[in-house]
Amino acid sequence: MKIVFASGNEGKVREINEMLEGMEIELVSLKDYSNVPEIIEDGSTFLENALKKAKIISEFTGEAVLADDSGLQVDALGGEPGIYSARYAGEKATDEDNIDLLLKKLKNIPQEKRTAFFCCALVLYKTDGSYDSFESKWHGVIIDERRGENGFGYDPVFFVPELKKTAAELFPEIKNKVSHRGQAFAQLRRKLAEKLNNS
Repeated sequence: MKIVFASGNEGKVREINEMLEGMEIELVSLKDYSNVPEIIEDGSTFLENALKKAKIISEFTGEAVLADDSGLQVDALGGEPGIYSARYAGEKATDEDNIDLLLKKLKNIPQEKRTAFFCCALVLYKTDGSYDSFESKWHGVIIDERRGENGFGYDPVFFVPELKKTAAELFPEIKNKVSHRGQAFAQLRRKLAEKLNNS
């Protein structure tokens, strides 16, 4: 089964390949296509954005498409950065820029009030226009000090109390089980396994 992943983000593509390991799926990314249409993520939720991406890329490639939209929501900031997580500090912002802005906004907020969660909305869009969607959350706390070399995005400052580590300190195989994306992909794997078994 061939699936196009609607992203050129190498970090995500690597994680997703690991999550789908052992399944009869050929995952290709947008890096394998030229003249990919630009997608304006103007949905008001992660799910709306993921669905829009999946639909446009499926119509463009003629293939089944997997798209995710995910981000960080910090309770003390009213859910920011939310759907703007990747471009929190501006359209061309780096991960470091986004973390800097987040920590600046949390400067006077005590640790116990810095609860946050990552949210992932995942859409598998089929060539007939039907789709399956999956959503999951991963709860933690934002800390001031960047810790760990793994992961990407806000992982170095997202501390998971149960594991006593930041997301960036976790080995990929652990993160891929417990993270928001990992949990959403576990739901997807179950759905794909049913489909592959029934075909």
